Amino acid sequence: MSLVALSACTSHAIAGPVTVARPSASPPSPSVSPSVSPTPSTPPKRGTLEWYVAQVPEFPPLPPTPQLREAIKPGEPPFWLRVPTDQKVAFITIDDGGLARPEDVPAFIRSAGIPVTMFLNSPAATAHTDYFKEIEAAGGVVENHTISHRSLPGLSYSSQKHEICGSADKLEQLFGKRPTLFRPPFGDHNDTTMTVAHECGAKAVFYWSETVDKGIVRYQTPEKILHPGDVLLMHFRPALMDDLLAALKAIHKAGLTPALLEDYVG
Repeated sequence: MSLVALSACTSHAIAGPVTVARPSASPPSPSVSPSVSPTPSTPPKRGTLEWYVAQVPEFPPLPPTPQLREAIKPGEPPFWLRVPTDQKVAFITIDDGGLARPEDVPAFIRSAGIPVTMFLNSPAATAHTDYFKEIEAAGGVVENHTISHRSLPGLSYSSQKHEICGSADKLEQLFGKRPTLFRPPFGDHNDTTMTVAHECGAKAVFYWSETVDKGIVRYQTPEKILHPGDVLLMHFRPALMDDLLAALKAIHKAGLTPALLEDYVG
């Protein structure tokens, strides 16, 4: 079974399992004479969308019901670097949005059924709304990453509220849904950040377990393997296709399946 994008029981789900479209040989044309052999199909060229899709490993199905080890307390958004679940899942997240937006990424996410959460800065989302809506249509979800990507600790309550609520307001206007998850720039936060994030509508605030850049997974532990609930961070950069593929291969190597972050937060 190929990569399953999402469970059909959630509001963010893609209906039914998504099967990776593997390139297959086309039926041979009628031979001019019996002595002419059919020409074998040409494998996809490295670096093309078809090549990336063909490299995606096959994953076990997602758990039918997402489960956490601990409940989220109303009014107290948790700060997580790893989702507290024992289920064999990991989460792909992409930040920022202003630097680069490789054109094949939406099609790759759609074709391979990759569940992604986008933590966007609102100016980037405003400038490139159609691009992010393509990813959203493929099953991705837009979440909040402030307006100006400033480190929040040290800013006043009103300044933090401007950064967090102002971005949430704009993203809601652009995409028709208010963000419910928040990632502070650089992961930097203090008590004021957590209070304001809740006031602006966040149910959970996220750090990350691993980073991915230029097609390389950078582990935060010496074991160099993913664990259930791990959150992988990458960015909208030129090598995003390679980063997505590297993340999928690392998730597969660990015996996990990619899942949508929002399904586990509720």
